[in-house]
Amino acid sequence: MMNFLAVTGWGWTEVLWCSLISVALVFTVLVLLVGVMKLFGVVFAEKPKRKMAAVETKPVSEGQLHEEEIAAITAALKLYKSALHDRESEVLTILNVKRAYSPWNSKIHGLTQLPDRK
Repeated sequence: MMNFLAVTGWGWTEVLWCSLISVALVFTVLVLLVGVMKLFGVVFAEKPKRKMAAVETKPVSEGQLHEEEIAAITAALKLYKSALHDRESEVLTILNVKRAYSPWNSKIHGLTQLPDRK
């Protein structure tokens, strides 16, 4: 720090003012960024208030279903059939495989040998 002061010719008061101005500038920019982000949130979160158009329902005679009911039943049947398709068989098969000895799969060779203590 003393070398900086000697090279620039600044005293401690100039260094203090420079530090205070830089800290104030950083916090001011931070507060401005928070304000801009909140403003964006208000602008983009506001949905236009549209009145929902009244859904016209067709008269249904006795024994018939509405289109929404048919769609719900179709979706339920599709989900039910897909759940049945993914069910696995519950039979476990255990095979005993005899493998020949190989130094590649031997774990004893991966262990470090302890040195002999004398």
